[in-house]
Amino acid sequence: QVHLVESGGGLVQAGGSLRLSCVASTSGFDIIAMGWFRQTPGNQRQFVATITAAGTSNTADSVKGRFAISRDNAKNTVYLQMSSLEREDTAVYWCYCNVNYKGSVRDYWGQGTQVTVSS
Repeated sequence: QVHLVESGGGLVQAGGSLRLSCVASTSGFDIIAMGWFRQTPGNQRQFVATITAAGTSNTADSVKGRFAISRDNAKNTVYLQMSSLEREDTAVYWCYCNVNYKGSVRDYWGQGTQVTVSS
């Protein structure tokens, strides 16, 4: 089983910054990639950013230049540094972990953390 714990969400003014963290407990699993999605009420979950174990990253166009993803493999932790936040970034942010367990690839999700950007 893989357990993800997110932290760092909260309320911030537009133009401000927040850093989200996600720690993965992955005993027996090999992590392929970790990343973030976000979701607003009534909408589908939206890709934000991802980073592989080798460090290759990809970021959604909507946040490129403002958000940066990084990871600490030794700590099984992924970070999302969010800067120049806009009201449109308000959402529940979900951490995910893509793992390989005995040849089977699976996705696991955290509990979600609320980010609210006020004007």
